Amino acid sequence: MSAVACLGPAGSYSELAARRLCPDKEVMLCSNFPAVFAAVTGGTADAGVIPIENSIQGGVLQNLDLLETQDVYAVDQTVIRIDHRLAMLEGAKLSDIRRVYSHEQAIGQCSEFLSSHLPQAECIFTDSTAKSLSLLDGHSAGIVGAHAAKTGVVLSEENIANEKNNFTQFFLIRRRAEGLPEHGDTVFFVGVCEHRPGSLLAMLRGFSDRGINLTRIESRPIRNVLGEYRFFIEIDGDVTQPRVREAMESARSHCRMFRVLGVYDAPHPSARG
Repeated sequence: MSAVACLGPAGSYSELAARRLCPDKEVMLCSNFPAVFAAVTGGTADAGVIPIENSIQGGVLQNLDLLETQDVYAVDQTVIRIDHRLAMLEGAKLSDIRRVYSHEQAIGQCSEFLSSHLPQAECIFTDSTAKSLSLLDGHSAGIVGAHAAKTGVVLSEENIANEKNNFTQFFLIRRRAEGLPEHGDTVFFVGVCEHRPGSLLAMLRGFSDRGINLTRIESRPIRNVLGEYRFFIEIDGDVTQPRVREAMESARSHCRMFRVLGVYDAPHPSARG
């Protein structure tokens, strides 16, 4: 059976997304995001699943950087509702908790609960939310997904996130050698403009002039170059349409670096679950 790589351990949101995107594949759980990319590019897995953006905290920066530099394309996506629960061992009390373990984004998304109910606790980042389940003791708690379960662990009855309407977008990635899908109503790319007035406007004008909507734009610093940026841009357009291809070529002509990162269909609102 072919495999799909994702961030583990078992019970992570990434595993949930991987099983949704690839229900017929064996799931390969990896210890970190670079290992997911390495499994795909090295051929250990024929696909990978990574979180790319959260509706509250924005882009998953490490994965944006890896997507740009590694030999992969994003070819599909899904959106998972994030439902954070506080996990404690049976019998543990909030007043006894001195440490809270979870992924950095999860801790940030639950900051109000932590400040109000666990002001005495130190927050310690882990590679994934599910990892915190293995670190619990009488003085430690974790933040995990509502779908996570472990014998002897009790989850809070309510979602403890600051914002209950919270979603994360996940990409399905494959090796670049396999090519892009023939069709897809969304294109994701990264570009670096010349460092002069109007260069970003010039890059984007080709989309505006052709009535193509930008659904996302995010800047990231260029490594070792203070004050210059890469722009990660998602557009609402099918790559088979001439106007979309023309707009992409126009954007490319105004960039000193331009790289298509993925082509995929945007998820239907009903797919959010």
